[in-house]
Amino acid sequence: MKSIVSLALLALALPLQAQDLQRGRLLYETHCATCHGEKLHQRDKTVVKSMADLRDQVVRWALQTKRTFSPDELEDIAQHLNRSHYRLMK
Repeated sequence: MKSIVSLALLALALPLQAQDLQRGRLLYETHCATCHGEKLHQRDKTVVKSMADLRDQVVRWALQTKRTFSPDELEDIAQHLNRSHYRLMK
């Protein structure tokens, strides 16, 4: 019975996760992509080596550009960048 409940909860969470990734992409394209292109994320000498590094960079640039994002929005942007460019372990 517990496995059925777990599967049901997982199925309910999947659409939310997809919405969060979509929101991360939209936030990135609206507020971030205009200042730097795709090449920024594909540099050989990137400082991003882990999800923690990626989160730090997202926060750093949000602060530097004086953008006000919620913690969830910052995480959505980091997850979008991970999925679309970095493919780091979680």
